[in-house]
Amino acid sequence: MKMIDLSISSKEKQYLRDLAKKQLEYSMLPIMREREERWYKHNDLQGDIPMIHFETWTCEQDLLPPLQCESQAARDIELQLYRAVVNHEMIDDDRVVPSWYTIYWRTRFELFNLKVEREHSKDSSGREVGHKFLHPIKDLKEDLHLLKPTMYQLDREGTLKWKSFVEDIIGDILPVKVLMPPPGICLTQNVVHLMGMENMFYSMFDYPDEFHQFMQRIIEDHIGFLRWMEKEELTSLNNGNQHVPQGTFGFTKDLPRDGYTGEGSVSTSHIWGYLDSQETVGVSPEMFGEFFYPYYLEGAKQYGLVNYGCCEPVHTIWEDYISKLPNLRKVSISPWCDEEYMGEALKGSNVIYHRKPSPNFVGVGKELDEEGFKEHILKTIRCAKGCKLEFSFRDVYNLEGNPDKPRRAVQIVRELIDKEWK
Repeated sequence: MKMIDLSISSKEKQYLRDLAKKQLEYSMLPIMREREERWYKHNDLQGDIPMIHFETWTCEQDLLPPLQCESQAARDIELQLYRAVVNHEMIDDDRVVPSWYTIYWRTRFELFNLKVEREHSKDSSGREVGHKFLHPIKDLKEDLHLLKPTMYQLDREGTLKWKSFVEDIIGDILPVKVLMPPPGICLTQNVVHLMGMENMFYSMFDYPDEFHQFMQRIIEDHIGFLRWMEKEELTSLNNGNQHVPQGTFGFTKDLPRDGYTGEGSVSTSHIWGYLDSQETVGVSPEMFGEFFYPYYLEGAKQYGLVNYGCCEPVHTIWEDYISKLPNLRKVSISPWCDEEYMGEALKGSNVIYHRKPSPNFVGVGKELDEEGFKEHILKTIRCAKGCKLEFSFRDVYNLEGNPDKPRRAVQIVRELIDKEWK
């Protein structure tokens, strides 16, 4: 875990302090308290208005101004300060500007001590967006011996040194908090990274016993990582303005659970967790239930509340599997999901209809196709009547040079909610 040069100029320091003051000013606006209250009600199943969040990190090259700082340390802080306020300045969604500066513990979780190399390719603007994995497992049965003990590592000194450095620059303006990295268990992503998707499909047929052994090792080591973080006192509550993958926030009064004392390490039973299985979209529901669900079930048991799903459609595995996950509070309704089916399934339930609209409307074309987008959103609103609804715009990688599209998209969603929701 390399440490960058911690030296910046006096000019950079003043510039960062000005940005921090702006973030603090935004965080104290009355609208932020209103949004906080709405998020708490929404996540606790008491809200009556859908929440909206537009995730910006994938398209921030079209939203953020050019960075002014020159040193790498100052640029890292500058970028994070901009990211904290860009939704308020450019989009006007329900993102709450935090009143602190977040640093995550520098941990390393290398499954089975197997390094998965990547080959990258660049897009027309020079960004390394595309990549492929070089899978270390070629044949599961023959390569099981490669599965060494998983490595859990912490750079405590480096984390605290970075915290002290940031505090020296802006700590009297924004408190600097060290938090645990947003927790998630994405088992099939691990499988595909290690062996490839085609190999995964074949291995379930060719080596079913070895595949179960493989999956058992993966979930055990994920749970082991959670227990290790508790032991190292790295876990922290995420029931406020903390990011919860994918595309949402932790505001809730339902956490921490009973038994929380506020002393020592925070148990993962008191926090939000995240699960997904995007890579099994081509697996039948029966095979998902046999080869994957038991291990996701164990993962869900580790958390106080669970947010499930990313791009995978969940309707085919909802009734028999995903609906039975303990502590489930949100489920992703992706662009490939049967909205009507899931609307009926979630109506009146304790699980939030977490809609991910198609990114094509905002991400493709110079101008927003407003009529097409309205129909897209109207369908969601109609399908989700009787549910608790949340919109998370994700995977928008290009605004085609038009930074106004996200704001207009959010504005249209608000207008349609006002007109059609109640």
